[in-house]
Amino acid sequence: MLALLTAFLLSFLPLWFYAYIAYWLDRFEREPKKLLVGVFWWGALFATLTAAIAEVLFSESITSITGDESFAEIANAAFFAPIVEESLKGVAILVVAFVFRNEFDSILDGIVYGAIVALGFAATEDFFYLFSAYDESGWGALFALFFVRVILTGWNHAVFTAFIGIGIALARLNKNVALKILAPFGGWLIAVILHGLYNGLLSTASALVLAAFCLSWLGWIAMFAIIVWAIRRERARAKKFLADEVERGVISPAQYRIATSALAPTLTRLNALGSGHFRATRRFYQVCGELAQKKEQLEKFGEERGNAKIIETLRGELQTLARVARA
Repeated sequence: MLALLTAFLLSFLPLWFYAYIAYWLDRFEREPKKLLVGVFWWGALFATLTAAIAEVLFSESITSITGDESFAEIANAAFFAPIVEESLKGVAILVVAFVFRNEFDSILDGIVYGAIVALGFAATEDFFYLFSAYDESGWGALFALFFVRVILTGWNHAVFTAFIGIGIALARLNKNVALKILAPFGGWLIAVILHGLYNGLLSTASALVLAAFCLSWLGWIAMFAIIVWAIRRERARAKKFLADEVERGVISPAQYRIATSALAPTLTRLNALGSGHFRATRRFYQVCGELAQKKEQLEKFGEERGNAKIIETLRGELQTLARVARA
C-alpha cells in the first residue's frame, strides 16, 4: 500500500506542478481552469487507459504473427504507441478548439492545452511504471526510475503534444483552407515523429539512451524558444489593441503599462493581496487580455460568433473593474 501511494504521489504531484508552470506561461489571457482540469484528466484517464489496451493488443498481434516478442516491443514503442498516444491526446485539443472556440484563440493556447493533456497522460503512465519498478526490484528501482522519467525527461510528452496544439491553433487563426487542413496534420506528424524517435532510441540499444535524452532536451529548448516568441507576439497584440482603450478612458495609462507587460500583472496581483482588491485586480488584467484577443479576431475574421458584442461586454466590465483594480 505504501509503495502504491508513493508511486502515485511521485507521479502526480510533480506533473501537477509542471501543469501549473504551463498554465502560468500564458501571461496575458489565461485559460479557464475547468477546461484545463478537464483536458488533464482526459489525458490521465481516457487517453492513457485506451492507449494501454490498444498497445497490448497490437504487441500480442505482432508477436503471434512474427513469433518475435522483441520485434513486437520495438514496433510498438517506435511506431504504434506514438501514433495512438498522440492521436488520443490530440482529440482533447480538437474538442476544446471546436466546442470551446472562444477560449482557443492563440498559439500559446494551443501549447498550453497540448502540454496539460500530455502531462495528465504522463502522470498516469509514470504511476504504472514506478509501481511496476517497485514490484519487480524494490524501492531503489522506483526512485531511480522516478529520477529518469519525472526529473530528466518529465516534459517529453508535453513537448510532443504541444506541437499538435500549435498545429490546431494555426488552423484556428487562419482563413486559408489548405493551412486549416495541413497545419493540424503537420503538428500531429511532428509529435509522432519526435515521440517515435525518442522511444526508438530507448528501445534499440542502451548506448543510445544518452542520444534519446539529448533529443528530449533539444526539444525542450526548441519549445521554450517557441513559447518566448508566442509571449512576445501576445504582448505586441496587447499593446496594439489596448492603446485606444486608454484614449477612450476605459483604462488608465498606468493600467495599460501593466496590462502590456509579461510580469507586471502578476506582481500587481500579489501587491493587491490583503487589500480587498485582489479578485478585481486579477479579473481586470485577465479581461484586458481577452479584450485584446477579441479585437484582433474582429479585425481578422469579422463577426465570428458575435465578436463585436463580446468586445462591448468586455469593455463594460473593464470600466467597472478599473475603479477598484490596482495599478
